Parts: sequence; C-alpha cells; structure tokens
Amino acid sequence: MKNLQSAFDVRQNLQKLGDKNKAKILMRFFKTGKGQYAEGDLFWGINVPNIRIVAKKAAGIELNEVDKLIQDSVHEVRLCALLILVYKFNSSDDSIKVDIYNLYLGKSKYINNWDLVDVTSPNIVGNYLLGRDRSILYKMAGSDNIWERRIAIISTFAFIKRGDFKDAINICKLLISDKHDLIHKATGWMLREIYKRDREPVIKLLDEYAASMPRTMLRYSIEKMDEPARLHYLHLRDKKNKLK
Repeated sequence: MKNLQSAFDVRQNLQKLGDKNKAKILMRFFKTGKGQYAEGDLFWGINVPNIRIVAKKAAGIELNEVDKLIQDSVHEVRLCALLILVYKFNSSDDSIKVDIYNLYLGKSKYINNWDLVDVTSPNIVGNYLLGRDRSILYKMAGSDNIWERRIAIISTFAFIKRGDFKDAINICKLLISDKHDLIHKATGWMLREIYKRDREPVIKLLDEYAASMPRTMLRYSIEKMDEPARLHYLHLRDKKNKLK
C-alpha cells in the first residue's frame, strides 16, 4: 500500500478491508442497538491491526483531511482518523502537537465509544498535558457526555505511567458516584494501574470510598490485590448495602 494523500484515499482503502459478517458482530459488541450507548453507529467490520496499517500510511495527510475522517459515520473510519492523530502527535514538534490536541478535544462528540477513547486519549490528551495545566480534565470529568468523562479519566494513564498519580486519584474521586458502567470500569482500571505501581494511594482511597463506590468499579480496582484485601473491601461495600 502506497502512502495515502487524502481522506478520500483513506476511506477507500478502509472500505476494501470490510467484512459484513464481522461488522454484524462488532455492532452487537459495541452496543449499537436501540437505546444502547452507541445506538446507530455503523461498522464495516475491519480489525484493528489493519486499521493501524492504513493509519500509518496516512500519517502524512493534512489535519483538515483528518478532520473529515473524524466526523465520518463509520466507526472504523473515525478510529483510523484518531490513530493518524496519534502517529502525527508522536512525530511532531510542539506547534503541531497543540493543533492536534485542540482538534482532538474540539471533535470529542465524534470520539463516541470506549475503544476510540482508550487507544488515543492517553497518547494525545494525556501526553500533551504532561507538564501543563490539567484543569480541562476536571471540567470534562463533570461533563454530561459520557465520552468526555471517559476521556478525562483515561487520559490520566499517561501520568500514571510516569508515577504521577495525583490527578488520576482526584478525578477518580469525582467519578465515584457516576451512574454509567463504562465509567465504573474506566475508573477502576486506572485505580488498578496505580496500585500496580504504588499501593498506598489506592488503599487510602478505598479505605474512604470502597463502601460507597459501584461494585464494578471496586472489583476492577482490587483485581491485583491478594485475596484477603479483596475480600476486605468487598465486605465493606456489601455490609453498607445490607444496612440500607
């Protein structure tokens, strides 16, 4: 495959890789049915390794062309666009990185499923905010948009990997009472990642919040603990719920 020059080229190359049977499976997996969190999203049925190949071949296209792809109705096209931004970000100077960061957040309504968030937000939003003001994440954590809330917590993975846990812990606290299962999973995941590096911040948070946090969030966060510790925190939560 030659290097791709435009949004049109990218879309054409992706469409050729589609598989209708796989598309049906993906549409069920990503909850595209009526009333589900990704209602109406369209899939061509392309696996992620192939999307990455196309994205790498398109890493040289202009940002205005990537913008077109981000707004596409097809899920894999949007994922490819976001991966192009990741590859561009990794190879660009600061002046281009700020443009990529602004484009990414400016199009957050199109970053509308957990996979789109998870494979890109730490690499763009998180990495951009290293050494910068992070108040935008706190604002997004309070958004009515589930995907902005997920971007807020998953972006902190970039900090966690560098041993910087403060903002991740603070945003986890803001999301303790969130109603959506996808936020419970994301928050618990980040707590688990912190625990793998430093147990103390997570133990301190759980001692205060385990009894009141959603069960899924708690289970994700304690996954790497030994059995006595896991049972202790599950017992705290179950005990409080029995008293209600």
